Amino acid sequence: MCGIVGALDLAGGEPISVEALAGMLGMIRHRGPDEFGVYVDEQVGLGSARLSIIDLAGGQQPIHNEDDTVWLVYNGEIFNYVELRAELESAGHRFYTQTDTEVVVHLYEERGPGCVQAMNGQFVIALWDRRRRELLLMRDRLGIRPIYYTLSGGRLLFASEVKALLADRHVVAEIDPEALAQVFTFWTTIAPHSIFRGIHTVPPGHILRVRGGQVTLKQYWALDPTETADPQRSANDLAEELRALLIDATRLRLRADVPVGAYLSGGLDSSTIAALIKHYTGRRLRTFGIGFDVPAYDETPYQAQMSAHLATDHSQMQCSTRDIGRVFPEVVWHAEMPLLRSAPAPMYLLSGLVHEHGLKVVLTGEGADEVLGGYDIFREAQIRRFWARDPQSSLRPLLLRRLYPYIGRLAQGNDAYLQVFFGQGLTETSDPFYSHRPRWRATARCQRFFSPELRGLLTDYDPVDELAAALPAGFPRWGPLAQAQYLEIVVFLAEYLLSSQGDRMTMAHSVEGRYPFLDYRVVEFCLHLPARYKLCGLQEKWLLKRAMAGLLPASILARRKQPYRAPIAPSFAGHEAADYMAEYMSPQALGEAGYFDPAVAGRLVARCQQGLPFGETDEMALGGIVSTQLLHHLFVRDLLPRPAVPRSELFICEGPPSAPVGV
Repeated sequence: MCGIVGALDLAGGEPISVEALAGMLGMIRHRGPDEFGVYVDEQVGLGSARLSIIDLAGGQQPIHNEDDTVWLVYNGEIFNYVELRAELESAGHRFYTQTDTEVVVHLYEERGPGCVQAMNGQFVIALWDRRRRELLLMRDRLGIRPIYYTLSGGRLLFASEVKALLADRHVVAEIDPEALAQVFTFWTTIAPHSIFRGIHTVPPGHILRVRGGQVTLKQYWALDPTETADPQRSANDLAEELRALLIDATRLRLRADVPVGAYLSGGLDSSTIAALIKHYTGRRLRTFGIGFDVPAYDETPYQAQMSAHLATDHSQMQCSTRDIGRVFPEVVWHAEMPLLRSAPAPMYLLSGLVHEHGLKVVLTGEGADEVLGGYDIFREAQIRRFWARDPQSSLRPLLLRRLYPYIGRLAQGNDAYLQVFFGQGLTETSDPFYSHRPRWRATARCQRFFSPELRGLLTDYDPVDELAAALPAGFPRWGPLAQAQYLEIVVFLAEYLLSSQGDRMTMAHSVEGRYPFLDYRVVEFCLHLPARYKLCGLQEKWLLKRAMAGLLPASILARRKQPYRAPIAPSFAGHEAADYMAEYMSPQALGEAGYFDPAVAGRLVARCQQGLPFGETDEMALGGIVSTQLLHHLFVRDLLPRPAVPRSELFICEGPPSAPVGV
């Protein structure tokens, strides 16, 4: 696992310098503090900050082929590299390291850009083909690893994190109003947008290609939730295949030359991964979990139960609202995104605990809810469709109470609120966004805190319209659950769950997260299943529970899903947050930044400081306002560059002179 940076000259200008690459690497030193390397020639510069996990002594990047015509820096892991290496050696390729990185170089020589189809992993690859004078940026199928790029000063610049791009004097951070509207609708931006104007992300499953000054994007893998599983196959047969796939996905993700641990929340997904490690590898397992001082969020009894059941060496981090408030500015610095939830903060603290125990790799259960129908939003849509058949029914909507006992007005039996919130658009079942409309509509209400100037800029812009224009041609033919799963994966998974709450929070402490449920073979198998094997009535992840019967305690299998959440408003009311709340949330600071109405947002802040109760939407708005203000001051107004990597720490490779651009 690493952080990567680079630049490609598009206009025959001054080549990138070692010093410029060192400055970019200094901004992401946390991603790979073990080794630093650069490659430069007259047209391109590549840089790597390495977190050494495989071939600790010999895996220094950049990596090259036999004749030095292909150079590569790389962030991630190719888990099937052992099998691929054997094939490549049989074909005559010679290796000088034991890394998965070098496998990519030779696989590219053998298959060209199509090599990504053979890779089972999580990666961003920056590959420079000196013969073709072509740069490729290749991102994994699900977008587990991030990559950003921008065109500036006659160059294409790229990096694992935006802050590294900002080390270049030509790149200026400016929050994009349309991207902000996306965040205040979907919780995140939609690829290829980032929150910053003019800075883009390579979408999951895509290759960005730069040759002859031309920049193109090509998709090599797409989500296809069409039900193709043989309807005659028994549930037992499918459950056995799912378990076999998960065993192999887990086995591959244990490949490392360093110890590997696992997160254990006490829920079905993380318990599944921990159980598979224990039962099918025989490893002594270190597990890590979060506890909260607010009982509604705490799952420690289930963690203790699973740890005892599997005899793991378990470490727990107790997270308070004060802890969240204290680290929130650091969390925003690493996330590089407004956050409508505080949930990334405990994950940041948890990865710190992993780092303190000397581990670099953890396996987690992310992805199971998306591919196996685990989220409440899927059950919610099913109930609403049932209700829509009899819109006047007073009993059918009461089923929704079972999904959200943690939402105050539902827990209190406020049926009028239930009817109003979930009843909007109830009978519009042909709407492609039927499953997500209530949630997006509720989140978009947070935009009422936008300043008049910002609302004016967004008069003719609707993020949902932009998303609608990008839907695949086959979307209308998919079933309701398949449509909902597609939206959850494309909108929410890569840029929020796997980035803001995943990659950024683990890599902040030099820890790599690995996700067996996001092995592309598991994803494709699950998406092609009949809907009834994922959501059976209102029972989520039905086939997974069947597959894990006998490996997990009955109480874990029967436990209702508890969404991972963390306190928001109380976290900003304590003295740990007082300094930045006073500095960045004052009427003057809100007015100067220009994103929010100082009077309206100020009343929200006052309620927080007085300890008054908050509804779900207002809590999201508060988190979004605080984090946007922090983002503005950390990146737009007061960016403080980190020290460049000293030349003495750099492994420097210099290529021979390249031909002029465009030749």
